[in-house]
Amino acid sequence: MSQIYDRVALIGLGLIASSMYWAIKRAGLAGEVTGYARSEATRDTARRIGLCDRVCDTAQEAVEGADLVVLCVPVGAMGPVAKDIAPVLKPGATVSDVGSVKRHVIQDVGPHIPEGVHFVPAHPLAGTEHSGPESGFAELFDNRWCLLVPVEGSDPAAIARLRALWEGMGSNVDEMDADHHDLVLAVTSHAPHLIAYTMVGVADDLRRVTDSEVIKYSAAGFRDFTRIAASDPTMWRDVFLTNKDATLEILGRFTEELFALQRAIRTGDGQHLFDYFTRTRAIRRGIIDAGQDTDAPDFGRVKAKS
Repeated sequence: MSQIYDRVALIGLGLIASSMYWAIKRAGLAGEVTGYARSEATRDTARRIGLCDRVCDTAQEAVEGADLVVLCVPVGAMGPVAKDIAPVLKPGATVSDVGSVKRHVIQDVGPHIPEGVHFVPAHPLAGTEHSGPESGFAELFDNRWCLLVPVEGSDPAAIARLRALWEGMGSNVDEMDADHHDLVLAVTSHAPHLIAYTMVGVADDLRRVTDSEVIKYSAAGFRDFTRIAASDPTMWRDVFLTNKDATLEILGRFTEELFALQRAIRTGDGQHLFDYFTRTRAIRRGIIDAGQDTDAPDFGRVKAKS
């Protein structure tokens, strides 16, 4: 791949930003990558492991002269960060993000984007349960989807350039409207995370099952719930507060389905259970056929570099 941007600034240096840095370097997609994290400890860690060509002590310093600025902070923090960096954004630069909620980010960030700067929100559908600067690895985005969510008036050339960057980092890229994105993600990510948190919480509350039993016998489905529930608490708090309507809609549907399954179990309706499980099993097969997971018992997850 050839260089797409002279300078890229990553604001927030967690799993996604660190993986972006390694993926950009792997393919030579940028001349220089600067980085900034609010925590001094995170900045020190980034410098120690060689994350970013230059780690800056302020967000403004990091974005100065950057052709692309990517906000990699929790969605609740994006508005204040955008306001902070707005005065020093380079004319003609593109501002993007990696948040898993889009309508709220557009409403929070959009008003701070100066005239002459392009705003192209994005969301890479990739991640692990790990967080922090040391959790990133170049292969995170390989064959995963990144959704671009252009706003009204987004410059086609800026969109095409950002698409080329994500494709260069290994992603499949699609474009989507913000509200539809938020509904899709409520189904595929947000509600499942909430359900996982709930199931782990239920096990914690159910004192008749001891902690040691939960841990010892969790080779069953519970283990997978705990993997999801290990995700970053700040990020997920912000996701549910900012994608409220879509998440509540999907949870309402989930509750109805759960009641129907409860009724089938109570009344001994084996046919209903069998038909339901057959239909949902086909969805799992579709995910594997689409190359978004494997049959491997570790769920095909790429191990983060130690």
